[in-house]
This record gives sequence, C-alpha cells and structure tokens, in this order.
Amino acid sequence: MSEKYYETYAFEPGSLVCDKCGTALEAGEVVLHYMGNDFPIEMPKCPVCGQVFIPEELAAGKILQVEQALEDK
Repeated sequence: MSEKYYETYAFEPGSLVCDKCGTALEAGEVVLHYMGNDFPIEMPKCPVCGQVFIPEELAAGKILQVEQALEDK
C-alpha cells in the first residue's frame, strides 16, 4: 500500500470562481494520481462541477518535486 500525504492549499474563501459554473470555489479533497501513487490534498474545488484550481506555484513547485522524486526511483 502506498504512503499517503495530506496537505492543504490555503486560499481566501470566495476569492476564486469556477470559470465553467461561475460558482465560488470551496476547499475540498482532491486526489492527484501519478505513477501508481495517490496524493490527497485539500485544494480549491467547485462544489457544482468538481473542477479543481491548481495554482502555478504548486504545480511548478511541490508537484514537480514529487514527480521528479518518483521518476528517480
């Protein structure tokens, strides 16, 4: 069984709006999948359609680090 990590991306409630629905994003659990591993994280998520906002600093930072670490194994 793979090890689970749980992190939170902090944001101001109501500051982000879903482009598809026009609904304010809420904090919600999202599970990122990569190379057979699951990474649960709490991120801004649309309560209506499920779209997720992944900020650039997270995608280019933490997610990239995890991706590189897994590829190096």
